[in-house]
Amino acid sequence: MPSAAKSGRTAEIQDRDLEILRGLFEARLMTAEHIAAIYFEGRYEAARKRLQKLKAAGYVGERPRRAYDPAVLFLTRQAFTVLCESGTISDLPHMSWASLEKRVRVSDLTLRHELEVQDVRASFYLATSKTEGVQIAEFSTWPLLYQFQALNQAGEIVAVKPDGFIRVHENSRDGEMFEHFFFLEVDRSTEPQHTLVDRAFCYRSFYQRGGLAPRFGRVQPEHQVIPFRVLTILSTSERRNNTAVQLLTGLRPPILTMTWLTTIGELLSNPFGRIWARPRDYRDATRSTEFDRERPHDAGAYRRQREREAFVEETIQKQLLFEEPFLAGHD
Repeated sequence: MPSAAKSGRTAEIQDRDLEILRGLFEARLMTAEHIAAIYFEGRYEAARKRLQKLKAAGYVGERPRRAYDPAVLFLTRQAFTVLCESGTISDLPHMSWASLEKRVRVSDLTLRHELEVQDVRASFYLATSKTEGVQIAEFSTWPLLYQFQALNQAGEIVAVKPDGFIRVHENSRDGEMFEHFFFLEVDRSTEPQHTLVDRAFCYRSFYQRGGLAPRFGRVQPEHQVIPFRVLTILSTSERRNNTAVQLLTGLRPPILTMTWLTTIGELLSNPFGRIWARPRDYRDATRSTEFDRERPHDAGAYRRQREREAFVEETIQKQLLFEEPFLAGHD
């Protein structure tokens, strides 16, 4: 891993600096744009100036890059020592510097995925800064923190490592506070559809066997008071629609509302907008049409259906993330 800049300059570490360094410890890699969105409410110049001081003082390093690529930032050993000595990461899994250094070395393919996950995270923080009554209580993108064991479709116990876990507080106008829980899946577009379906099955199995209840100090059968949604981000509307079809036809019973789907383009525009499509919404939009999942189709190789994509985009009723309360059950 490249070393941080060496300089005689020093920077007095502020509380927000510790938050930024902790964020780099957990996320392992971020850009200045991500840090501006998450820690500076989108004020890029303020973030850039502070990062310059942290880099000059040796707390933040930068991966080698091509001239037209954004700078990818990482935590230096000096910053790691500060985090350890200040107790800022005492609640996170213990990690040696050697392990952290190794964790930051990623392939170009993994790097692209990691940065896309941080793009999603940044968009949530930007939307929150512009939305009254909504606060992000937690947004973790370190799979280790929220991985779980679940049954897959073959009846095997497997480890599921989400791309993220999100906890949001929503304050109603009458002063009531609602807490929402989400798991995040950012599709790499290279995975076969059956993999996405199997992961959705695992999430449902996890929920039915207690889910988040133990983590938040509750015991079964109280799991139904902590429902969650799985936010799945796809590259295109075509892949979103194909995933909806598979969730409707590839499982018995089908998944109708636990998984919420959108495209990366829509999400980066506004994650709190009317951009989310559930499998049930796709089913309702295509019912009794030539694209109806329940109508017989010719078997054979996959064929693109541009007419379907246009039709669904015009007719599907998309959802707002906080439009309706979470229900105790899941389908």
